[in-house]
Amino acid sequence: MKKLNWVTKQNFLRNSLNLTAIFLLGASQFGESGLAQQVTSTSPIQNTATYSYSNNAGTVFTGSSSRLQGQVQTITLIDPYGSITSCSGGVLPDYNGFSVGLFNLLNSTGAIGTPISLTTTVPPSQASGSQAVGVAPNYYNANPYFLTGTSQGRYNFLLNANNGQVDPGTQYILAVTPPPNSTLGGRRIKITINSKVGNVVSYTATSLDGNPIATGSSATSVNGQLNISNAATTGLVLALVNVQVSVCDAQSIQILKTGDRASAQPGDIVVFRLVVNNLSSTSIVQPTITDILPRGFQFINSSLRAQLNGNSVATTVNLSNGSLSFQPNITLPPASSNQPLNIVYAAEVTNDAIRGTGINQASVSGVRSDNNQTVTNGPAKFQLKIAPGILSDCGTIIGRVFVDKNFDGEQQPGEPGIPNAVIYMDDGTRIVTDANGLFSISSVLSGTRTLAIDLTSVRGYTIAPNLYFIERNSQSHLVKLAPGGLGRVNFALTPASHGISNTQQGETK
Repeated sequence: MKKLNWVTKQNFLRNSLNLTAIFLLGASQFGESGLAQQVTSTSPIQNTATYSYSNNAGTVFTGSSSRLQGQVQTITLIDPYGSITSCSGGVLPDYNGFSVGLFNLLNSTGAIGTPISLTTTVPPSQASGSQAVGVAPNYYNANPYFLTGTSQGRYNFLLNANNGQVDPGTQYILAVTPPPNSTLGGRRIKITINSKVGNVVSYTATSLDGNPIATGSSATSVNGQLNISNAATTGLVLALVNVQVSVCDAQSIQILKTGDRASAQPGDIVVFRLVVNNLSSTSIVQPTITDILPRGFQFINSSLRAQLNGNSVATTVNLSNGSLSFQPNITLPPASSNQPLNIVYAAEVTNDAIRGTGINQASVSGVRSDNNQTVTNGPAKFQLKIAPGILSDCGTIIGRVFVDKNFDGEQQPGEPGIPNAVIYMDDGTRIVTDANGLFSISSVLSGTRTLAIDLTSVRGYTIAPNLYFIERNSQSHLVKLAPGGLGRVNFALTPASHGISNTQQGETK
């Protein structure tokens, strides 16, 4: 028998990695379907073999094997690219140093943990074997992804469905971080996967800074769905709030509050100054300043002055329950103009101010002209120390120490005062009665105060029993002293050798 000659014909299908990508916010359409690698959903595997041989008689035999056939399901590689824009929705002049990343969520406040581990991909020109092919611009599926000056702000991430990265309940933080020397503020968006049915993923995206997620919309939370098979035509736009770096932590507007003195007393006139700075690259319209005066301060309407770039500004003032609202009739120019709005006014300090905190709080709000987004800042605080001056919250306590012969707790004619009796107050103050048994103490803080007599200073005497008020049968007495008020405390004594008669005891009972 001759040697068999086998001719094998095989059709191979290259294995594809099951990578899908999550659509995060879906703010706009870009229509670049060429970025995705489209693959037929099912591809046949066919394997057949033909053979031939001859016997000793020279007879040739031919034939073929049965066909081995199967199906392999593949999933398209999807590219939901996004872009970072300015607050007005335009392209930033420079993206060098910007990074975008997907991070684990640590807590409800949006604190971020470690970056999500993404499947490594390579550019199409470097693909070989079973390597997954990446998508521009993040060909290597880096996380975080660092943008370049020519990137136009675009980025993308590919998530692996086989690793549970699009399972319902999964949460991420999408963090956009500007370079350290940038005048722009970063963003954090919480992404929650709600459900995944077939190729449809539903999600909720929530802005954690309270600003709208994308330009052109006021929504800070978005619910939506992504059809994975069509995701290549869907893009994400993240708007950054364009701000100047300031102490107000990435705000478009800033307010400062000062006064002309550190302390004041009733009757003084205090001058307050408000400075409003536009820190953004666009103008701000409808600025409104809310200023809450401390208790006991009265606004002097004729004192108001408002000025921008050396020119007076017409300003409407509303006063309600101690809260001032200033509405200047101007548009604040961009930060590049360096033209702050200055508002000066005066307030009179009244007697009631000594019961207040002396803290003045001011806030500002306005509307950006480029995207109609409301921006705020504050409260900016300024505190005055309020001195009582000729007024005081302190009170005065007067009283006497005397011999109470009829045990009624009050001094009548014939009941002499006891000199040199020592009385202590709850704060340690020591008081000594005069020759008539009288005492007084001023500048006592208001409230409930306690006074006690030192019986060792009046040897031979003890507390006289009171026939009418049991609470006075004590060595100490309480007095409620109102602010600026007068309190009276008497100590009724009796010689220690004297007792109370049985008749008096019966009357007491």
